[in-house]
Amino acid sequence: MSEKFKFNRMELAGSLGDLGTLLPIAMAMVLINGLDPLGLFLSIGVFFILSGIYFGVTVPVQPMKVIGAYAIATSMSADQILASSLLMGIFLLIIGLTGAIDLIRKITPQPVIRGVQLSTGALLIAGGVKFIIGTSKYQTLQDAVEPYLAWQSLGPIPISLIIGGITAVITLLLLDNKKFPAGLIVVLGGLVIGLVLGARLDFGINGIGFHLPDILPFGFPGKADFSFALLALVLPQLPMTLGNAVLAYTDLSRQYFGERSKKVTNRKACISMALANFLSFFLGGMPLCHGAGGLAAHYRFGARTAGSNVMIGLIFAGLALVLGSNVMNVLNLLPMSILGVLLVFAGSQLTLTVMDLDSRKDFFVATLILGITLASNLAAGFIAGMITAQILRWEKLSV
Repeated sequence: MSEKFKFNRMELAGSLGDLGTLLPIAMAMVLINGLDPLGLFLSIGVFFILSGIYFGVTVPVQPMKVIGAYAIATSMSADQILASSLLMGIFLLIIGLTGAIDLIRKITPQPVIRGVQLSTGALLIAGGVKFIIGTSKYQTLQDAVEPYLAWQSLGPIPISLIIGGITAVITLLLLDNKKFPAGLIVVLGGLVIGLVLGARLDFGINGIGFHLPDILPFGFPGKADFSFALLALVLPQLPMTLGNAVLAYTDLSRQYFGERSKKVTNRKACISMALANFLSFFLGGMPLCHGAGGLAAHYRFGARTAGSNVMIGLIFAGLALVLGSNVMNVLNLLPMSILGVLLVFAGSQLTLTVMDLDSRKDFFVATLILGITLASNLAAGFIAGMITAQILRWEKLSV
């Protein structure tokens, strides 16, 4: 049991490592798309706890980024997003139960998986840098580099750049420090910075108490919502989910945890995500998945057991149940640039998985996926990498 669950400062620090991916999309989908904050953060917390207990190792929980990015950019309705959650759950359940995912894994060469990990890492780094310099979609929509701080600059320098630069140096210095874990120091320091620099902590009238979620808070989506969600959200998301949240994730879990990760199979990862999306659908939350980037983030900042899942899950579920819709006010204390620093270090950890490739053809496939991902999206990169890897098996071809 002790090998599966450890509750110490390193596990707590590691549990916070992926907040840079999770919080900006979650908060934007509450503010812009009108999702229910209680249901959203409660479903995240429950998914963290149950997946950690079942798999027995650190398990990441992330938003589905294609759906999240498109929904935020187009101010999509909550009904359309919830329809995508239910559809993704159904697709993933079928792919997992039928074993179709094992066939997909069998025909997916290792350099393609490394290319997906490299591309995801690069996207995380780029996203983190945008948070630090104040140009992310979320900051642009709020028209501020730090939307919830009273100060936006120090002279000509954006305050996000100052906070991010100092935090990055502190993170580098503490990255392998077990007495003062980087993730814990950075997040707690960020909350203090938020309070000092004017972020308001307002729980409103009757804010603190015990809040139960509504089941289907927006009602059941209509036929038009499902049709739109299938074409605009689910079909573009599915290849990325299978590539990053299943194949690349299970591969990385085996690298990190070895035999302890034996339950983390491709089938079980699909079924786990399917059940999470059914839960999120009923509670009015966002589409959820696992992900290689999330695992790299948790691991780099110290998470080694399912204890990290239980701790971060209890934090999210506890905040949601105690504060209800006011949970957003606590999360707003954390500067965007702090989340950016977490993203940069998580992304760099994931990109380094390509170091075990040993041939020019393998590196070509991985970097091709990276290039196509940066120019288009990860789903396109994954599909192009699969085709290219098969073509390059012909010995007469060289790169």
